[in-house]
Amino acid sequence: MGGVDVEEIAEELYGLRPSEFTAARDAYVAEARKAKDHAAAKAIAALRKPALAAWATNILSRQRPEETRQFLTLGETLREAHRTLDAEQLRAASRQQHQLVTALARTAASLAREAGQPVSDTVLHEIEQSLHGVLAHPDVAELWAKGRLVKVPEPGVDFAAVAPQTAPARPAPAKKPATQEKRGREDEQRIRDLERARTAVEEADAEVARRERELGEAQQAQQTAAAKAEEAAEQVRRLEHELQEARKAKLKTAATATKAGTAVKTAESALREARHTAEQAGRGVRRLEQQAGP
Repeated sequence: MGGVDVEEIAEELYGLRPSEFTAARDAYVAEARKAKDHAAAKAIAALRKPALAAWATNILSRQRPEETRQFLTLGETLREAHRTLDAEQLRAASRQQHQLVTALARTAASLAREAGQPVSDTVLHEIEQSLHGVLAHPDVAELWAKGRLVKVPEPGVDFAAVAPQTAPARPAPAKKPATQEKRGREDEQRIRDLERARTAVEEADAEVARRERELGEAQQAQQTAAAKAEEAAEQVRRLEHELQEARKAKLKTAATATKAGTAVKTAESALREARHTAEQAGRGVRRLEQQAGP
């Protein structure tokens, strides 16, 4: 669009932390308007700031291309197996799902922390939810592959259905007897029920893991608080002892000062008496000298 490369700007913006996104986007909008490239300004202004979990998921796709490719392939396999009701393929792909989602979510959280963005347990859970969305929805997978995921997909149990026009042409199956058709429908329903149950178990396992992490953090916080409380109590006991010793020293000093004051008064009285005696003796000596004459 004009002289402004919107695609390059978008690539840069979605690599920034969410806290930096809006200011940088608005600056580029202002530059595009200054360059009178109104189409580019409008396109850049339409770029939405990603949620924290979506941003962390994007960081994963940007910095781990091989894992991203494998995960996208797994999503394609799961969606195809779900569309065709291929029970064997669905079971094989589903076994990888939970393990990969958990591992990749932790990797995304680690990459976010390395980028200076802390990740809470709630955000970690949303990252896992986003990765499940990548597996289930082609449109989400496409955005994630570009590192442009903006929001956390809504949680769901079933995979999104593949549009009929995108499905490969298949020969029409021979008509089956009513009993066989019924059995086939029942098998299909069992597969759907099984997949729902597995997904529910995986979500429950993820919730248990999250709760266990929260419990561990709470226990650690409790231990830290108890240690600080004990340290504070010890400091109080030490200060109380020092205060008691200071009070004793004060009383002792006061007693010593009182005794010293009494001694000073006694010495002053004795000095006065000595001076008086000396004066009397001096007068006596002078009187005797006068009487003795020259």
